[in-house]
Amino acid sequence: MKTTALGLIAACAFVGGAQAGGLERGGYNIDLLFDPGQYTFESGVVYVAPDRTLKNVRDTDATSQPGGLSLNARPNSVDETESYFVPRVGLKATLTEGVECLADYSQPWGAHTKPGSNWAGANQNIETKVNSHNYGLTCSYRFDLGPGQVRIIGGGFYQQVDGFKERLVIDPVAAGLGSLTGVGRLDLEGDGYGFRVGAAYEIPEYALRASLVYNSQVKLDDITGTLDLRQVGQTVENVYGSAEMPDSLELKLQSGIAPDWLAFGSVKWTDWSQLQKVRFYRVGTTTERTSLDLGYRDGWTVSGGIGHKLNDQWSVAGSVTWDRGTSQGFGAQSDTWTFGTGVSYTPTDNVEFRLAGALSILTSGSSGAVTIDGESYGSDVSYDYGTDLAAAVSTSLKVRF
Repeated sequence: MKTTALGLIAACAFVGGAQAGGLERGGYNIDLLFDPGQYTFESGVVYVAPDRTLKNVRDTDATSQPGGLSLNARPNSVDETESYFVPRVGLKATLTEGVECLADYSQPWGAHTKPGSNWAGANQNIETKVNSHNYGLTCSYRFDLGPGQVRIIGGGFYQQVDGFKERLVIDPVAAGLGSLTGVGRLDLEGDGYGFRVGAAYEIPEYALRASLVYNSQVKLDDITGTLDLRQVGQTVENVYGSAEMPDSLELKLQSGIAPDWLAFGSVKWTDWSQLQKVRFYRVGTTTERTSLDLGYRDGWTVSGGIGHKLNDQWSVAGSVTWDRGTSQGFGAQSDTWTFGTGVSYTPTDNVEFRLAGALSILTSGSSGAVTIDGESYGSDVSYDYGTDLAAAVSTSLKVRF
């Protein structure tokens, strides 16, 4: 049960966590480090199709438009979200008795909203996209203690983050810009390093494991980019800024509860509140040119589920995940409930296939002008959003050799 349980938990957690708040996509996952094989390769991908609709949209700041004109003649309802894939690859190796290491690639952070230009909030967002690439190495040392084993965990990772944002800077018709679109674009990229430390206690004969892992923040101290205002009749400027991708702390538990039955759960805190306004300045000066307004609060994710081994080849599992929305009256990231199910097929001792699906309920809310820690957000556009849905499916392959 221990071996199949690991796969099922990973499948349900991966498909459930891909709709978490903030900029989270795949997050951090080192469960492969616990695989009992001497050498184990794993590859997987999750596809997420969210469906968030913004309604009752109003341009609440007409002062930036020529003659005080607003965008409220444009449609006041729009689909905001885009579907996306999240891949991951890992290789775990047992170096010597009690010492194991995991090298992995993942995409922990990301975002993609694309409401387009034909809506009343185009002066806030036309398209925003964030990508990430994470390369990690994590090792553990395992030794006996009591009826089980203690595992000390440590490692590091290198992270690259890039993205862009487009918004309507000025109404091209009212401003008489001719063939120009009035759209401004910010491109950016940065990188940094982080580390993780943790510990786990395992009793293999009961499929019992408790782990606590801390992932540090990643300081992007040298974000570089360009602010392209050529479609507004201006020029391209080089800009710079800094940000910190959040640290997190996650507690995971699992245990056999009856023959061929296993329960699992987790609680994770993510420090999204450190991402408020990411300011960008003209290179060579301290003149602020633009900012990415996020206004997040800390994220909490709580998950639980049950797994059952049907026979030596087939196992199934189900999970429920609650993710606290990171929006604070600005933005559309409300609480999310995700219901996932997964199946594991092991035709041989060395090969395992997993397939999981999930349905997320995105709760309702509204966005408008708010003040967070003395900073103003959302004064340009207000809108509501109802209860929406997101669907996800993941598949993965594990090979032991």
